[in-house]
Amino acid sequence: MQKVYDVVIIGAGPAGLAAGLYASRAKLKTLILEKGKVGGQIVTTNEVANYPGSIADATGPSLIARMVEQAEEFGAEKKIDSIVDVDFTGKIKVVKGEKEEYHAKSVIIATGAQPRKIGCSGEVELTGKGVSYCATCDADFFTDLEVFVIGGGDSAVEEAMYLTKFARKVTIVHRRDELRAAKSIQEKAFKNDKMEFMWDTTIEEIKGDGIIESVVFKNTKTGELIEYEAHEDDGTFGIFPFIGFLPISEIFDGKIKLENGYIPTDDNMNTDVDGVFAAGDIRVKSLRQVITAAADGAIAAVTAEKYIEHNFGE
Repeated sequence: MQKVYDVVIIGAGPAGLAAGLYASRAKLKTLILEKGKVGGQIVTTNEVANYPGSIADATGPSLIARMVEQAEEFGAEKKIDSIVDVDFTGKIKVVKGEKEEYHAKSVIIATGAQPRKIGCSGEVELTGKGVSYCATCDADFFTDLEVFVIGGGDSAVEEAMYLTKFARKVTIVHRRDELRAAKSIQEKAFKNDKMEFMWDTTIEEIKGDGIIESVVFKNTKTGELIEYEAHEDDGTFGIFPFIGFLPISEIFDGKIKLENGYIPTDDNMNTDVDGVFAAGDIRVKSLRQVITAAADGAIAAVTAEKYIEHNFGE
């Protein structure tokens, strides 16, 4: 006889772990599935200063470790498996992994989104050590330092302006000779004394031993390479790529409603499929932060509990 969980949660970032905590605490038979490293994007963050109640030495991994411990303490199971397909058509939902097939009365999708990478040498190695994809999270670490923002759209320019509240100088690096951001946003940026612009430029390589020490820029028209080194008094600088996010939703295409790859929900995390909920960065939403992901997860679990009570008489 096949095992049927009350809730299967796909993804073990803050949204999935919060959902697991709330679901298992409500005595629901809960399974959290993760394809790789538990924790999502936050595990690349060395310091967590904007999550309420964070202690001074809190790191992304330490916060996630406590979340995992809490969820497991209340009985949530956690398995490592890469999900390859889902079937949401029946009353019992089917989640197919590379290792096993899982059955559940409800499913919470918390697969998240990942920043689009520059794709240059050194980017991965120096992520969290000068390369950051979240100005709200990490701007404070670059107080009085120089920062380079990669991109030319609305989010890139808005994040660059936010960074000017902390950094000594913010330079927008854009592969074209004009910004793609809305004119109203551009006007504010051009009036900001702390902002400079590098046109027709891409990043070829990011260098450093433990922290960013230099970056190699390439002119897209001439092919000229220029290496910028950190100011001697600073020792380092920041690089913030804002060239878009990629929602991790490929396996749900055609199985659930998507908007530009993200999953639209109502305020209670309901998707357009009964018994299927979404939480965290995978949702259509205005703010993607640890605190909002955790809140989504809590709401999704409570909604799932009510759904099960109503539809399975439990």
